[in-house]
Amino acid sequence: MRGLIAEKVAEGIRITDEEAVYLYQEAELADLRAWATTARNRFHRPNQATYLIMRIINYTNVCVAKCDYCSFYRLPKSPDGYVLPRDQIYAKIDEILELGGDFVGFNGGFNPKLKLDWYQETFRQIRERYGDTVEFYALTVAEMMYVAKLCRISYAEVCYALKDAGVRWITGGGAEILTNAFRERHSPQKYTADDYMLAQETIMRCGLNSTGTMVIGFDESIDERVEHLRRVREMQDRLRADGLLGLFSFLSWTYKPYHNELGGQEVDGESYLRHLAVARLYLDNITHMRTSVLTQNSNALHGLHYGANDFDIPLEDEVTQMAGAVINRNIKEIIAQAENEGITPVFRPMAQAPALRNV
Repeated sequence: MRGLIAEKVAEGIRITDEEAVYLYQEAELADLRAWATTARNRFHRPNQATYLIMRIINYTNVCVAKCDYCSFYRLPKSPDGYVLPRDQIYAKIDEILELGGDFVGFNGGFNPKLKLDWYQETFRQIRERYGDTVEFYALTVAEMMYVAKLCRISYAEVCYALKDAGVRWITGGGAEILTNAFRERHSPQKYTADDYMLAQETIMRCGLNSTGTMVIGFDESIDERVEHLRRVREMQDRLRADGLLGLFSFLSWTYKPYHNELGGQEVDGESYLRHLAVARLYLDNITHMRTSVLTQNSNALHGLHYGANDFDIPLEDEVTQMAGAVINRNIKEIIAQAENEGITPVFRPMAQAPALRNV
């Protein structure tokens, strides 16, 4: 198996599900590093990586999905539930601009009081206030799905309504592990993996941008990880066959097991690097492979040798922080960590007309 995979990587030939299982379970870490670097360098300049300075704005913590791995949500009528007023949202955007970033992501929950018009008005006002000096992920795929169900309209109708309000991106959050069995075990009210893939494909066919995501370290099997990757690769094949860009990037991070119903233990750093390498080798039709500073801290920068070419410098994400993530807000220190890996970090602007940067 090792020799066959080495030949395939050298020649740029697609690997199979069986070979992906071997990579997860048996391949030497040194081989994975070398093979993933070969695959990475087909898309990107060697020893260079791009990065974002960004924050996640958790606009509400009210959610009815009740996923057992979530440490963030509060049910409706909880005294701890909130919806951020717009002036607080603007203040968070202003801060990221002052720190040299140009990008925020919105992530909340399935809040039954927030209908489509709330999202339209919120995002329209952000676009009018900031123009093209800031870019944003408007919602996750899962949240978009909930809004459609709540308002009893199609996914496409939600997409076109948001697009009309100035939205350009709906990120691939809420994927976790894309198998129906995983959903049944941990998030039965968060729709099936089949429905999720339909929704995400619809987003891109409606002319919006999206990203792929995956979270490892729950109780998923290796076969379930490979099924997730296969679903993503097959969707990307369909979109590319129709002349569309498809997913811009693929980001993997690790489950944080603290302060939630599921609990468990964190996966180790080597397991994350192994997964990054497998994802880079398997997802041969996605250009950008991203590593998670949010959940892996300095180990994420080591991931730039295991297939990743891009990373966030995140300043806030309550969802992950409440589950145990520790955020380093020292931007220069994180950039220096990348440089210490022998990588030249290059800022990647998301906004179409970014303001002058002060870092």
